[in-house]
Amino acid sequence: MSLAPLLDASLAIRIHAFSALAALALGAVQLAAPKGTLPHRAVGWSWAALMLTVALSSFWIHEMRWIGPFGPIHLLSLFVLWALPMALWHAHRHEAALHAKGMTGLFYGGLVLAGLFTLWPGRIMNQVVFGG
Repeated sequence: MSLAPLLDASLAIRIHAFSALAALALGAVQLAAPKGTLPHRAVGWSWAALMLTVALSSFWIHEMRWIGPFGPIHLLSLFVLWALPMALWHAHRHEAALHAKGMTGLFYGGLVLAGLFTLWPGRIMNQVVFGG
């Protein structure tokens, strides 16, 4: 395991990856912690900011191109940019079940599942975890 491939990557990739890793760690804490508390709200806003950073930074990453400069990661990013405000809106309206469903979906789909795809051979995170 070596961070060298990630540290040698473009700034957009570094921002994207380190924000995603931070969101993964913070999200795991958030899922395990008590809900509806002041710390839950504070950590939640931090997590939402990280997810926004992950989604937006992806638009400067063009490693996998399908249509012009865009690839499958950009579809996921568009979904996050829609789903994140929706989940926050549900929290604002005290619709706890919808808020929980949205945030849990973003965590598992937008971070865990997407993160597994970064381990695909030839990808930078594959080189970080398994070596080049």
